[in-house]
Amino acid sequence: MIGFHASHEQIDPSALLTAVKRAEEVGFTAMMCSDPFAPWNIDRGEAGFAWSWLGAALEATRVSFGVLTAPGPRYHPAVLAQAIGTLGQMYPGRFWATLGPGANGTGQRPPSEPAQPDRLEESVRVMRALLAGEEVSTTGPNTMERARVWSRPDTPPPLLATAMTADTAGWAAGWADGLVTVAQPADTLRRVLDAYDAGGGMGRRSVRVHLSWASTDEEALAIARDQWGDAVAGEPHGSVLISSDLGWHAARIAELVELGFDDIYLHHVGVRQQEFLDAFGDQVLPHFHGQAEVA
Repeated sequence: MIGFHASHEQIDPSALLTAVKRAEEVGFTAMMCSDPFAPWNIDRGEAGFAWSWLGAALEATRVSFGVLTAPGPRYHPAVLAQAIGTLGQMYPGRFWATLGPGANGTGQRPPSEPAQPDRLEESVRVMRALLAGEEVSTTGPNTMERARVWSRPDTPPPLLATAMTADTAGWAAGWADGLVTVAQPADTLRRVLDAYDAGGGMGRRSVRVHLSWASTDEEALAIARDQWGDAVAGEPHGSVLISSDLGWHAARIAELVELGFDDIYLHHVGVRQQEFLDAFGDQVLPHFHGQAEVA
């Protein structure tokens, strides 16, 4: 239920591998990671290739693992389906992918804004067919001729949707195996969940929480400002939850559980992860032991 988010935009791949191993040791029951082409801060960021790293991370842990990725402008859906199929075959039942339009970071021209949902939905359709073992030929932006994914699991990994708004969640409910959103004000999150449910959405409802914790409030705020720029203000479900009080963080997580989220992935926006993992493993995660396990 309580997972750890590994940020490739901020931390080098070796350190992130150490972090996910420690996260499992202290009691996090699921992991997810980003898939950037460039860091948030080009002066001192990172951008490891998630698909190389995921094989090592899955081998080093025993929990479920997901990735936030984007078919279309960055990855041809056939290539992405092959990557998902390989990890799904090697680690059956443990791997999933969350799909969104993504940011353009490879020098390609992105599709126009109105075309993005249609292109994403078409990419998902193609990927599902390939992961089911079908031979696929298509024209258009995702042209392929008799494409097939040869190495894949008996049961295709879940393909989830990212959604920040109720409109997007309602649209995603028609094709997604689950939903991933980002912590926002409670009324906004409630509308997102309601729209997904009203559209017949399937699978687990997950939320990623950006937070900053340190031994003092001043240090936690400094970390957030340093790593997350201006996106540090807001109510308890604002862009970044900032506090040195572990009980306060536990209460914010409990509110997300109460809203109806199955899985909550914590992203400490600082680059020093071990102190965060040890503190939350010792004083926050025990509040949620015995609740539903992450599928």
